[in-house]
Amino acid sequence: MINVIIVDDEPLAQDVLETYIEQFPDLNLVQKCNNAVEANAALKAHDVDLMLLDIQMPQLTGIDFLKSLKTPPKVIFTTAYPNYALEGFELNAIDYLLKPISLDRFIKAVNKATDQITLERKGETTSVSAQEEEKDFIFVKADKKLVKVKYDDIIYIEGLKDYVIIRMDEQRVITLQTMKSLEGKLPASRFKRIHRSYIIALDRINAVVGNMVEVLEKGQEKHLPIGKNYREELLNIVNQNRL
Repeated sequence: MINVIIVDDEPLAQDVLETYIEQFPDLNLVQKCNNAVEANAALKAHDVDLMLLDIQMPQLTGIDFLKSLKTPPKVIFTTAYPNYALEGFELNAIDYLLKPISLDRFIKAVNKATDQITLERKGETTSVSAQEEEKDFIFVKADKKLVKVKYDDIIYIEGLKDYVIIRMDEQRVITLQTMKSLEGKLPASRFKRIHRSYIIALDRINAVVGNMVEVLEKGQEKHLPIGKNYREELLNIVNQNRL
């Protein structure tokens, strides 16, 4: 969902823009503002992605208001004055709409804005994911304390009702947690769920034998079952690294 505010001192112009916004299911109009002061308060109160900004307004013009913002949202200027277009684009505005604004022209401008916002959101998600992958440990609550568990030490994780057991070379950690929640916190490049009751460290797989995965636990072979719902994805990973 893309949050939008309208900043315009003309009620009729606000109503037209609001009607247009209602045509887009992904747009959410959070506030209509009559001037820059109200718009400034709205930006502080809401997570605004897109601002439809008039230029000629009392007290402070849209141009000057945008210049005053350190981290402005995406902006589409809406104005009756074409002579501000160059300055508007120099301020990285998405588009510059001249009143009266037609629906088809509005659609083009909004599509450009939503494309940019969507790309930036994907970039942020990728960046966060990359940061998560760089971690080499996780903290889990056990024995009334937060225990640091290094990814390199984990052989496999076993689910037992409302608890999970993290099996490691030298110890095990039991924590009150679901398999699903723990699976979501582990890097997918290093861990794979192979059964509703088992998550395995991929680099600890010793062999795949039929419907079983073989690991070494304390020097002994341990065979873990592969669930039918997880078999195909696991075999794809194995085949990608097969000679």
